[in-house]
Amino acid sequence: MRPVIGVISDVKAKDGQVVHGVTEKYIYAVARGAQAMPVLIPGTISAVDAEMAPERIVIDEILDFVDALFLPGSPSNVGPQHYGDVPHDPPLPADPHRDDISLPLIRAALERGVPLFGVCRGFQEMNVALGGTLFQKLYQQPGRFDHREDSSLALEGQYAPVHEVSLARDGLLASLAGATSWRVNSLHGQGVATLAPGVVVEAQAEDGTIEAFRVPHAPGFNLAIQWHPEWRFWQDKLSSGVFTAFGTAARLAAERRRGGGRMKAAG
Repeated sequence: MRPVIGVISDVKAKDGQVVHGVTEKYIYAVARGAQAMPVLIPGTISAVDAEMAPERIVIDEILDFVDALFLPGSPSNVGPQHYGDVPHDPPLPADPHRDDISLPLIRAALERGVPLFGVCRGFQEMNVALGGTLFQKLYQQPGRFDHREDSSLALEGQYAPVHEVSLARDGLLASLAGATSWRVNSLHGQGVATLAPGVVVEAQAEDGTIEAFRVPHAPGFNLAIQWHPEWRFWQDKLSSGVFTAFGTAARLAAERRRGGGRMKAAG
């Protein structure tokens, strides 16, 4: 059986109703790039109680069910109250129901050694969940590039590689790329202000923006990437390598879990 990878859903209003969902490119990257079974994990349910965060038992039930966890990108941003800031005026797009499930899930997954991979918003969620902070408008920071996409272009142009990142020489990404620099796409308006304690940088842009990190002390595979490796991952050596490594970690986790389950049942 393929490993089961839980994919965190966005929660948004559409035609007067609340929709939980994920853009297909992320699902495809998990299904084909990681060779896994993607299962969508909804955010908190607004119709029940908009203020109720998930209890720890719910988080544990999710992690008991999946072999790995994927945090996709999104047009929404992590609520600034989660890193001690206040919303800009006017406020940027938010998704509090995703925040409510993703932030505690990240901490629990790392604690339990469940393989974890975050992209774009997922990268920012991982930094915030571990105690880091964000620039709400990175492009307004002195000396920083404008890392947002050109929305006047077709998708192929928006997701085209536009700048170099330096890869840590002893890092996971450098080993997968077989290089210490890589050209990546860039579609984010926010970025790391303060990096969470206990993490190590895997990639950095020329303007100093942190583009990837991992948590070395966590017992399982984990990686956070600010750019979008899911976009046509099969055309890029590093992108395909990242999803292959994630899928391998998920399969090993699945074998350990299912093997333990069989032994327990036999006993």
